[in-house]
Amino acid sequence: MDDSIKRWTAKRKTALVIEIIQGKTTVSEASRSFDLTPSEIEGWVEDAKRGMENSLRANPLDIREQYELLPISWTGSGVI
Repeated sequence: MDDSIKRWTAKRKTALVIEIIQGKTTVSEASRSFDLTPSEIEGWVEDAKRGMENSLRANPLDIREQYELLPISWTGSGVI
């Protein structure tokens, strides 16, 4: 991946998460290479895992249902 990335689009985040999942890089290496916090990258990985799990459901949840399942501390008020 390009080390001089200025803006992290969904496509770029996805590419990095796939590299981490495939074992081509680690969160620590990516954090150092791209000057990102490990927690930010770990958040992307967790978001990707939730998205994959939902997409593999027999009846996937829509975006609102996914949001409503998040703990209130993550969403603020729990209301969109």
